Amino acid sequence: MDTNILVVAAERKPNDDRKSAIARDLVLDQVFGVSAQSIAEFVNVATGGRKPLPAAEVDRWIEFLSGMPFTVLDAAIVRRGHWLSRRYRIQYCDAALLAAAERLGAPIFYSEDLNHGQTYGSVQVLNPFRYGSPTPRNLVGTPCPFSSTRTPRSSCRA
Repeated sequence: MDTNILVVAAERKPNDDRKSAIARDLVLDQVFGVSAQSIAEFVNVATGGRKPLPAAEVDRWIEFLSGMPFTVLDAAIVRRGHWLSRRYRIQYCDAALLAAAERLGAPIFYSEDLNHGQTYGSVQVLNPFRYGSPTPRNLVGTPCPFSSTRTPRSSCRA
């Protein structure tokens, strides 16, 4: 899953309620793979800018994301990402995330930055914010049962 979708899911005061709901459904109700790069990018964006998240909330998100299927950023990912970036003429950072998705065996990579429907290597990109975009059937979108707001599942333990 692309970092921007994680950030949209974590926003406290979203700019776009529709996108926020979709991102939260994907992030909070699905199991998806992440790489060390995804978490690092998330922390960078979530702690900077005009609407930074509180440190404790960022810590909860790091814990939540670390519980997902995970891969490190190593030389093989860097090489594959570099190859994908040249092959498809995309930014290296996006290509490295696709390389990590390949390593994790993910058939789908959710992103609004790459071409919807295109397959990069062995991974197909879907833009979950695009109208008519296919999304997993089991998106429930239920709020955390222990809170009036949506929070990562790791903080929704009884």
